[in-house]
Amino acid sequence: MTLKLTQLSAALLAATLATGAYAQAGKDNLNTMKQMKVATTDLNIPVVPQTGRNADAIRNNLKKIKMPDGFKIELFAVVPDARHMAIAPSTNMLFVGTRKTTVWAVTDRNSDGIADEVKSFAPSLNFKVPNGVCWTKDGFLVVAEHNRVLNFPAAEFFYEGPDVAVIEVVPQGKLIPTEHESYNHGARTCRIGPDNKLYVTLGQPFNVQPADKVDEFNRLGIGGIVRMDPFDGSGREVYSIGMRNSVGQDFNPKDGTLWWTDNQTDGLGNEIPPGELNRSTKKGEHFGYPYWNGKYKVAGSPAAPDLKDMKEPANAVFPQIEFPAHQAQLGMTFYTGKQFPAKYRGGIFVASHGSWNRSPASGALINFVSLKADGTADKSEVFAEGWLSPETGTYIGRPVDVAVMKDGSMLISDDYAGAIYRVTYGN
Repeated sequence: MTLKLTQLSAALLAATLATGAYAQAGKDNLNTMKQMKVATTDLNIPVVPQTGRNADAIRNNLKKIKMPDGFKIELFAVVPDARHMAIAPSTNMLFVGTRKTTVWAVTDRNSDGIADEVKSFAPSLNFKVPNGVCWTKDGFLVVAEHNRVLNFPAAEFFYEGPDVAVIEVVPQGKLIPTEHESYNHGARTCRIGPDNKLYVTLGQPFNVQPADKVDEFNRLGIGGIVRMDPFDGSGREVYSIGMRNSVGQDFNPKDGTLWWTDNQTDGLGNEIPPGELNRSTKKGEHFGYPYWNGKYKVAGSPAAPDLKDMKEPANAVFPQIEFPAHQAQLGMTFYTGKQFPAKYRGGIFVASHGSWNRSPASGALINFVSLKADGTADKSEVFAEGWLSPETGTYIGRPVDVAVMKDGSMLISDDYAGAIYRVTYGN
């Protein structure tokens, strides 16, 4: 902790020395907050209503969700556009990212398993697609935006007001070159690894990247995972390449391997290619894309005719699990709790967002993936479903992420319904 506080002090000192330049550029809340100064005089942050017709309708919809015997699902919080979640280490709260401009602070103040307060976090800042949220080992909250990374010391204790201390890990426009910014595949996810480095997924912005972008993207880690120091962004390197758009990752606490989901190529029909769950075991692995998507050859297909002469990547790593096509697997987590039955402990829960270009629609469910004794995947099964009506083909929800609470219950975020659900087992 002493080292991290020293790094924070250094960052704040650097910001203070640059104050003159900032003043010439005009008001900048990020730079003001880096100096621990007041950016706004309005200390009141509006809260999201947790009761009323909307909350009642969401609870009624949850009656349609099917799960194994003994499990129960309830509304935990109304959270607009809820995406990826980071459970606070020391309090009954969590932070929730979105694909818009808000990070939500969600608090269960009376510890009854239902959130009492939902309000925006650090509203003085101008977030841009702050989808990824994760914690360092010392309790610093990292927010990975479309093209910036910020770090917030003691966020779970100093989120009450609009101004919070912040470290600029990667400045705006420096996570990827600005010419590669796109509304497509811009939602980042983050995790802190056993090496205490920050891992960030970088989806590539095309359906299939054109031939003249393949080498550049591999060099930059676009369509891959990069890692760096979570406090100053130093030591940045490309960890894995050969993926299309990963929007979910987690480390196996037993062996330290990094697992991640990957979304598949569009425009090749209802049944191909598969969705993926992958396992990274070391730096430098290539997971096949855009030559392979699962074991389907994309290069030279109708989705990528300009890649017909592409050479197959050497030693490409194939997925641990192939999911049905177009279900859009996003967030995932290892189940580290003890509340659920033994078969789920140490396995992986995966959120399927649901298809957008398949007829009929498919997905909108939660999968469970068991592991073998050697740490590789065993099999996948549907754990929870019912957010997609088989009668009408319409969605009543679209799961995005899964996270394990300290008591062993599990949260599921849903950006379509604007909600977070809590799954419990037993009485």
